Amino acid sequence: MTLDISKYPTLALANTPDELRSLPKEMLPKLCEELRTYLLNSVSQSSGHLASGLGTVELTVAIHYVYNTPFDQLVWDVGHQAYPHKILTGRREQMSSIRQKNGLHPFPWREESEYDTLSVGHSSTSISAGLGMAISAAKEGKNRKVVSVIGDGAITAGMAFEAMNHAGDVHPDMLVVLNDNEMSISENVGALNNHLAQLLSGNFYTSIREGGKKVLSGVPPIKELVRRTEEHLKGMMVPGTLFEELGFNYIGPVDGHDVLDLVKTLKNMRDLKGPQFLHIMTKKGKGYEPAERDPIGYHGVPKFDPAQSKLPKSAGGKPTFSNIFGDFLCDMAAQDPKLMAITPAMREGSGMVRFSKEYPEQYFDVAIAEQHAVTLATGLAIGGNKPIVAIYSTFLQRGYDQLIHDVAIMDLPVMFAIDRAGLVGADGQTHQGAFDLSFMRCIPNMVIMAPSDENECRQMLYTGHQHQGPSAVRYPRGSGCGANIEQEFTALDIGKGRTVRQGENVAILNFGTFLPQALEAAETLNATVADMRFVKPLDETLITELAKTHDVLVTLEENAIAGGAGAGVIEFMMQEKLMKPVLNLGLPDEFVAQGSQQELYEELGLDAKGILNSIEAYLAK
Repeated sequence: MTLDISKYPTLALANTPDELRSLPKEMLPKLCEELRTYLLNSVSQSSGHLASGLGTVELTVAIHYVYNTPFDQLVWDVGHQAYPHKILTGRREQMSSIRQKNGLHPFPWREESEYDTLSVGHSSTSISAGLGMAISAAKEGKNRKVVSVIGDGAITAGMAFEAMNHAGDVHPDMLVVLNDNEMSISENVGALNNHLAQLLSGNFYTSIREGGKKVLSGVPPIKELVRRTEEHLKGMMVPGTLFEELGFNYIGPVDGHDVLDLVKTLKNMRDLKGPQFLHIMTKKGKGYEPAERDPIGYHGVPKFDPAQSKLPKSAGGKPTFSNIFGDFLCDMAAQDPKLMAITPAMREGSGMVRFSKEYPEQYFDVAIAEQHAVTLATGLAIGGNKPIVAIYSTFLQRGYDQLIHDVAIMDLPVMFAIDRAGLVGADGQTHQGAFDLSFMRCIPNMVIMAPSDENECRQMLYTGHQHQGPSAVRYPRGSGCGANIEQEFTALDIGKGRTVRQGENVAILNFGTFLPQALEAAETLNATVADMRFVKPLDETLITELAKTHDVLVTLEENAIAGGAGAGVIEFMMQEKLMKPVLNLGLPDEFVAQGSQQELYEELGLDAKGILNSIEAYLAK
């Protein structure tokens, strides 16, 4: 969509950061206002992340105004907040395509723009990557600057502190901006504080500080007094001691919605030596009242009308797998006081809102700390409890060592409820849950279950919770297929599948929620369909029987074919000398880009038609 110049006269003058930098400073507040309106209008038409971007408008404008991007490197963390950055860096007209198939990527993406220095969908990476870039820039010697932006959520991950601890040791010239929208602005940010921040970042203070250290270095008591005065001066105003201890020069907190003050402070900080830390206070959803009131609801939004004060309600269709999990938690906790549920900052996404309110003593949100989440479960299990870690497939990758070292080796009763397993759709490469079956299947002591519908999911969660060792139930994003859900819990026989359709010649071994598509393809082929249920341990008796009574076996899963459930079937057959051709259907050996789940299933041949075509092509060989 081309820009309506009458509505956005200032934004029209800033098609690139170079053009932005040629504007007089006085025009920046107006530019921010138009950029915010443009963002609201474009996301309301395309759907996507909104509240975070509304909060970073001034910061984005100020950084691109002060720093010479893309020569100076700007590193975003996660990238929910990078929509204004995309608008200012030549992608404004494509914003309506964001998160859609062949459209703009949902997060910063190196292949999309030279302004995106890091492709990123998982949080808490910007300081580590920025440090690496800053070390490289120092070796290059061209005075290239590096700015890493990180949010108050992302800074809760250990990785952010590991990076700061290292930066304090290496002492490169780099700036970390903490975009903090958790604390109340009114408490900290007044005229005095903004004045203090400029003072602290300005030459006067830096020269006193450096000079004072030189002059007084030989006089220990006075040196100590100066240091204490400096800490006291800062300590009166700022919560920066921790960052100072890590070796950063801390400045802030400053009002992140005052673009002119931000520009002044950033200009002062641009030429300071060593690691700098700027703490800015912002409001999520800034400038759009409904999003300010409900930043969680407006974090990721469907298409909506900005003139309405509410988001459209989604049609109350079939329950999602996340809902099934949330209901299971509440029903199970009513019977079992030893159930403990852990989430790494994904309460809403994992369907745990009701549980967190009804059973607050049994609920732990550990923030963005997947490694800690898994080992916390270890400690709870050792203490005699039955922990359940609710985690997205893509984020469990971050707790892999803990899964092996802290849970499986000790054979502890920890259950992993793995949401968003398989293709997630709009979030693209960084969020597809393509690898969990492959990376868990090789771990001894694991029981791995893949439900084919909602009721199977509920009963598998119960089965895993009763099991005395580590277990995982993996289920996809989105709604089930409308199966009847039995309230009563029934434990499944571990390692036993079931035959759902009896046919001949071809047997389809289904792992997970592609069962309806498998059955549809089987009708045309008159094939047998087995719902395998367990990826580990496999139902070896069933596989042996199917291999002996059929000419061809087909495995079907929503996981990478490499090392997945189908690979397990072949390993077993070779070991037993069951010499039958096997066709593995699943996700290809590539990172799958964004698109709706349905579009991706069609493209990858994982809808009923694609499954049928693949089998027929294989039979024709």
